[in-house]
Amino acid sequence: MPKGWRRFLFRLPIWLFRARLGRLLGQRFLLLEHVGRKSGHLRRVVIEVVARDDPAGPSWTVAAGFGPQSAWYQNLRATPRVTVHVGAGRHDVVARFLSPREGGELMARYAVRHPRVARRLCAFMGFELTDGSPEEFRQVGTAIPFVRFELAGPGSAVCDGPDREP
Repeated sequence: MPKGWRRFLFRLPIWLFRARLGRLLGQRFLLLEHVGRKSGHLRRVVIEVVARDDPAGPSWTVAAGFGPQSAWYQNLRATPRVTVHVGAGRHDVVARFLSPREGGELMARYAVRHPRVARRLCAFMGFELTDGSPEEFRQVGTAIPFVRFELAGPGSAVCDGPDREP
C-alpha cells in the first residue's frame, strides 16, 4: 500500500465521490464502501473498473492490484454485501470472487482494449512481460484476484468462485 504523498494521491478520488463529483471519473472507477473486518467501521476505496456488465445483468469487475492481502479485498471476503458508487449512481451489490481461469480470460480481454495501460499495470504489480501476447496476459490474470460486483436483490446469496485463497 502506498504511503505519504502517494497515499494522498490514491485517496484523492474518494473526496471527489464524497463531494458528489464521481461522474467526473466516468464509468472507469468506482467507490467501494465496505465494512472493516476487524474494526466494523465503514471504509472507502476507489478502484479501477476493468470490465462492466455481464450477460446476467449490470456488474462491475475490479482487480486487487496489490494482491489478496489488500485490506479491501480481505474485508470483502468477510462481508461481501457492499455498496458501490459508479458515476453519479449508488448500487447495493454482492461481491463474487472470480476463479483464476475467469481472471485470466478477463485480463487477456482487458489487454486487447487497453494494451499500454495493461502493460503498465502488470509492471506496477511486479509482473514482467516478455512478448505481451494474449496468452501472457491470460497467464498474469490467473495470479490476480478479480472481484465482480453484481446487483444485490432482496434474496441475494453470496456467490463465490472456485477456491482462491482469501
